[in-house]
Order: sequence, then C-alpha cells, then structure tokens
Amino acid sequence: MAKLTPLPKLLQKAQKVFNAHIRERDENLGCISCGGEVQQAGHYFSQGQHSALRFGLPYSYAYFNTNGQCIRCNMYLSGNLIKYRQGLVNRYGEEFVKKLEENADLEKLKKWSRAELELIIQTYKQ
Repeated sequence: MAKLTPLPKLLQKAQKVFNAHIRERDENLGCISCGGEVQQAGHYFSQGQHSALRFGLPYSYAYFNTNGQCIRCNMYLSGNLIKYRQGLVNRYGEEFVKKLEENADLEKLKKWSRAELELIIQTYKQ
C-alpha cells in the first residue's frame, strides 16, 4: 500500500507549482504593483487571512488574487497593496476587482482537501 503524502507537504507542493505558474504567466506583464521584474507570486488578499484565495483553478477569482510581483513590492513593501489594487484595475478592470473584493469577504478561510490539492498540483505542474 502506497504511503500518502502528509497534507502540509501536499499544501506546500501545491503552493510551489501554483506560484511557478503565476510567475511564468505574468513574466512579460511585469510586477502588478510597479511594473518591475516578476520574481515572486504575490497575493492581493494574504493567504494567511484568506486561505480560500491562496490559489485557484484557472479563471476563478482566487486565480486572479495571485499575480507576479518583484521582491521589493512583495516582501519589503508588504505587497505594496495600494499599487497592487491599481495594477489589478489596470489589468482586469474595476468591476472585476470589486467582485474579487466581495468574494474575499464571503470566502475567507478554507481547509484544502487532499483531492483539491492534488487537482491544483496536476493543473499547474510544469
């Protein structure tokens, strides 16, 4: 009988493949906040406070909660959220951003299941 990967390890792997996908997706678009080089995958709504928006399947609101960012904006400016929101509006439109914000209020915390994490990994695996 095959040993199951522990859920925390599966969550880590899902985050790793999803972030790599986002960096590749946004590579030519530049940092969502400042237009600089995409080096990380940054979240508009933090994954700690909004685990439901940590990652998502293509074209869900959760999918667009994560965008390419430079290290400076993501880490040293704590996401540079005012500029991040402006970047979201420029990229996706004001109505879309309002829907993302409404969705974030409705869906904050989520305990990801094994099946969901495996689907995320399979969807975004390089």
